[in-house]
Amino acid sequence: MSKIKHLLGISGGKDSAALAIFMQDKMPNIDVEYYTCDTGRELDDTYKLIERLEVYLGKNILKLTTVDSIEEIPFDYFLKVNGNYLPSSSARWCTGKLKLEPFEKHIGDDQVISYVGIRGDEEREGYISKKETIQSIFPFRKCIWSEDVVKAVLQNSNITLLNEYANDLVDKEKLISFKEILDKKLSLHFSQRQKLNSLLDLCVVSFNKLVFKYLKEKTDYPVGKLDEFPLIYNKDVIVRADVFRMLEESGVGVPNYYKPIEFEHNGETATYSRSRSGCFFCFFQQKIEWVWLYEQHNDLFLKAMEYEKDGYNWIQDEPLTDLIKPKRIDQIKTNYIKRYKKLKANNSSNKLSDILLDDAEGVGCASCFI
Repeated sequence: MSKIKHLLGISGGKDSAALAIFMQDKMPNIDVEYYTCDTGRELDDTYKLIERLEVYLGKNILKLTTVDSIEEIPFDYFLKVNGNYLPSSSARWCTGKLKLEPFEKHIGDDQVISYVGIRGDEEREGYISKKETIQSIFPFRKCIWSEDVVKAVLQNSNITLLNEYANDLVDKEKLISFKEILDKKLSLHFSQRQKLNSLLDLCVVSFNKLVFKYLKEKTDYPVGKLDEFPLIYNKDVIVRADVFRMLEESGVGVPNYYKPIEFEHNGETATYSRSRSGCFFCFFQQKIEWVWLYEQHNDLFLKAMEYEKDGYNWIQDEPLTDLIKPKRIDQIKTNYIKRYKKLKANNSSNKLSDILLDDAEGVGCASCFI
């Protein structure tokens, strides 16, 4: 295993921190190297979380950057390089320059397994590098393998081969059912997702064993170069509640910006907080999160305002100077409370990240952290 690097990126958010705790506690035989890509524009709570995590792990978390001078703030440097053009959902240069490039520069041509903290209750794919030497693994999900690996393994041309593998790797009491699924060809009526879920529902470990053997014998993926890979025996599926529990029980704690703060508006009460880690001026924030920043970290909000110049705004068609006008804040909070009350009346989650899913003030996205 010493020939392959095991890396885990710490964003300063809850999921990557919980994944570091998980790997430390559940997979101690995997020598993981932890790193973070500092934009220089994170909330203080982000840096505090990283410090507490270093204590818990007993390891330093490597700070990566593509900026040579320690006196330059990475985000500000690349903002100048990009002609003071603020990043946006359509021109997302910040992720590439501040997150992906430092990571790929650090590893060079090394064979790397990158552990990504996408939870089992999330419906999205994570960062998949274009470099064949980097393989992403998702320990929190029922399927730990990336989409490209699943596609390669479950292609129809592998049916005979996988059946041969199954004879040696699948428990006898499940073998017949397992092979019945393997024998079904992918088609318009039986998708890759359906086949994958059927196999996982029958036996996660058996499926992982098949994939591991396939990677070893038929591919150059980094995991296939290992003599053993403990994660193939893991059956845990980690959801958001588990993440918060792990952070609290470990003593690392939940970053303060996730913790709901109660506010009153027009005689009604609700709570708000931040739904993600990242730069304090992240353009994927929802309007209520900008209001949270304005009211809870006014100095940072004013700093975010300073970046807006010549029509370049964090929010499309709405400069921050307009967002903080009393009538606009009133409108944002009123809309937010309507959604908040609706969810509570339906006994649904009242967490900000859920409330924002259907927020008419805008749609968020997956975290930019790998």
